[in-house]
Amino acid sequence: MTSVAPNHPARGSAQVVEVDPVAPGPALTPVSVRPPRLLPRVSQAWPLTVLFVLYPVWWALGISTFIFVIMAVPMAWQLYRRKSVQVPPGFGIWLVLLLWVLLSALMLDLRAPNTLPPSGAGRYVGWATWLANYIGLTVVMLYVLNLREREMSQRRVVRLFGFMAVVVVLGGYLGWLLPNFSFVAPLRHVLPHSIANDPYVESLMDVRFAQVQQVLAGEASSPRPSAPFEYTNSWGENIAILLIWLLVGWVVLGGPVRRVLGVAIAVASLFPIVYSLNRGLWIGLGIAAAYVAVRLALRGRMAVLAGMALAVGMVGILIIATPLGRTFDERLQNGHSDDIRATLSEGAIAAANHSPILGYGANRALIGSNRSIAIGKSEDCPQCGNRKLGSNGQLWALLVGQGYVGALCYNGFFLYSLWRFRRDHSAIGIAGSLVLILMLFFQFTYGAMEATLAYGLISVALLARNDRLRRAVAPAPARSTVSGLQARLEAAGEH
Repeated sequence: MTSVAPNHPARGSAQVVEVDPVAPGPALTPVSVRPPRLLPRVSQAWPLTVLFVLYPVWWALGISTFIFVIMAVPMAWQLYRRKSVQVPPGFGIWLVLLLWVLLSALMLDLRAPNTLPPSGAGRYVGWATWLANYIGLTVVMLYVLNLREREMSQRRVVRLFGFMAVVVVLGGYLGWLLPNFSFVAPLRHVLPHSIANDPYVESLMDVRFAQVQQVLAGEASSPRPSAPFEYTNSWGENIAILLIWLLVGWVVLGGPVRRVLGVAIAVASLFPIVYSLNRGLWIGLGIAAAYVAVRLALRGRMAVLAGMALAVGMVGILIIATPLGRTFDERLQNGHSDDIRATLSEGAIAAANHSPILGYGANRALIGSNRSIAIGKSEDCPQCGNRKLGSNGQLWALLVGQGYVGALCYNGFFLYSLWRFRRDHSAIGIAGSLVLILMLFFQFTYGAMEATLAYGLISVALLARNDRLRRAVAPAPARSTVSGLQARLEAAGEH
């Protein structure tokens, strides 16, 4: 005889109970019968996956500038639902920076030296955008740090970086093949007229594969790849960071097929890297190679170091023996932006000296330029005009916006992270530390908001997670048994 017991309230499923009438006592054998799942289980890490995998879509829609803030909302909700939230070492320094960005709003109506008087709502929009990005990217860092290994492993996060590297390399080739191609983002057609015609919004809705600029002396304008970012400089700093994680996730930690693809993509990236005419990117890659060489030498990995030296030599020969070598040499001899950068850097320091504590909240428009004291561009002086103080690098933007305190907090957080994880000699440890070094280097020449800062903060989270896992499996004096090791691994997985 068979009967069906009612659903258990805690299990939510019926139980089939078999009864043997011949047996002296009822023999009950519960068998769980679960209803079929109509929808697939959604991973807890879906916001991070959507952020990376669909980034080209967000860029084409014109919302890549805000996508990190948008995706920070479901990430914050997941953090809220957790019993506890871990923070990376030195997080207090980063919180001071967030506080300073908030307090710097008090200075928005003040005029910085040698700049135009602040007017209009642009300065408030700029400050609000900075604050939203800082908060949103902080949430992204905490979210990645608090993901359990079973929700998204370290290797999967690194492979998402590798996927983005492929996207950026493809964007580099599109910028070279279709430098003048552009289109209006579909989002602009649904925005209210007053918002869509705002100059800042218009720039976001104008989607291009490249920036076409006259960089080399005596030659026509050169296409410089930018997709899937807004500017060529953003493309340059991001490809440097993403290639590091590509080599770790696909070459060092990947299988045979993924390893071959990783090497092929890294080699293919050389062409758009050279034709980007991005000197900061070239120097950054040189710093990366030197840093990895030193770390390998200190660990006695001479065979790997020799292989790396051979690869670098082959890359050098490839560049010299092709037309890339001529482009490389001409770019080094033509520093068309050096005077502009020097003028803006001097202006940023002057602004910080006049308001060293809170800065001025946002960038300021400089009176004149390095070419002329005239206000506005002209046919005779296309480089004249009111350039923005703080537009030539993250460090200078912090000096203008949040003064010396903001700049010290930004650098202090990354420097402390470097020191804190200096003993992590794993592939993820070396790559994460290298990304932080590049973040500190690129701040002198490039801005680091949105994607670049997100990649830097996610790298901090990966270093902290790696440190947590290493501590979990480290031998303990009182718990050296197999059961003790298993308990530590389970504790790491819970966090």
